Amino acid sequence: MSAALLRLERVACIRGDRLLFEGLSLTLARGEALWLRGPNGAGKSSLIRLAAGLLHPAAGTVERRERCALIDEAAALDGELALRRALDFWARIDTVDGDAVDRAVAAMALAPLAEVPVAMLSTGQRKRAAMARVIASGAPIWLLDEPANGMDAAAAARLVAAIAQHRARGGALLLASHFALGIPDLTELDMGASA
Repeated sequence: MSAALLRLERVACIRGDRLLFEGLSLTLARGEALWLRGPNGAGKSSLIRLAAGLLHPAAGTVERRERCALIDEAAALDGELALRRALDFWARIDTVDGDAVDRAVAAMALAPLAEVPVAMLSTGQRKRAAMARVIASGAPIWLLDEPANGMDAAAAARLVAAIAQHRARGGALLLASHFALGIPDLTELDMGASA
């Protein structure tokens, strides 16, 4: 248990006046990946937000032993800035160097878009940019909420390759998605069972 990067113990989540889930426990260790699946409204995104510390559980505890990086419906990149400048902004906050950004941009095939304002990117390009931000962060825990939405097949393959590299380096993944995305050795948690 000491190797766990993320642990949720008997967590409950209430949104509005609706109990989404209760008594939920999970542990993520280095190299592990957990797929949260289930219908809309089952609590997948809420669980991701609890793991990130953006929501507080109604009961139970959430323990993160390392930094986490999040993708959700918002890209969290300044729309007025050119893509490279927007990624550099987060690199300074994450205290990573420009090489980390270069590697992330290359991993998601974004170099031709480096000078394009974020607001001008397509939905799929913004998702790739958000993924580049996660990759560059160096965070050991990736919390990905529908990361492939809007991506074409080539971009989704790059996403899967980035996840494989992250896990090979000892990173952990919590994935909320309607699809497993072809990620190998993925443990599943059916959120629909408690909805």
